[in-house]
Amino acid sequence: MDRIRLVNAIFFAHHGATSEERQTGGRYEVDVEVGFDFEAAAQEDNLDATLCYEAVYRIAAEVMQDKKIELIERIAYLIANQVAELSAQIEYVDVCVRKRNPPVGGSVDFAEAVYRRDNAKTSSDR
Repeated sequence: MDRIRLVNAIFFAHHGATSEERQTGGRYEVDVEVGFDFEAAAQEDNLDATLCYEAVYRIAAEVMQDKKIELIERIAYLIANQVAELSAQIEYVDVCVRKRNPPVGGSVDFAEAVYRRDNAKTSSDR
């Protein structure tokens, strides 16, 4: 399966379950992987036959910066579903959202949520 990936897009955003987290804000990292057939684009070196990863980044940035969301699970879900709508050729979208230094009462590098939107499912499977 062909795929493109955006790895470790970094955002400062105001998400979190507590009002303090939403007020103070924090560092978040986002990975997006999009599976689709880009063989024709690669063979022809044709930009119009592939997926614009700038559009993928813009979706992630808008979700991260335009809303205050409690759960990183929701952030991953929103990004994946919006990216999946960019093209009928997209077979799946995986999104990983990492929250640096989450408030867990101890030392941990990050918490992360990973969500997959699978377009290969039929509408009756969703």
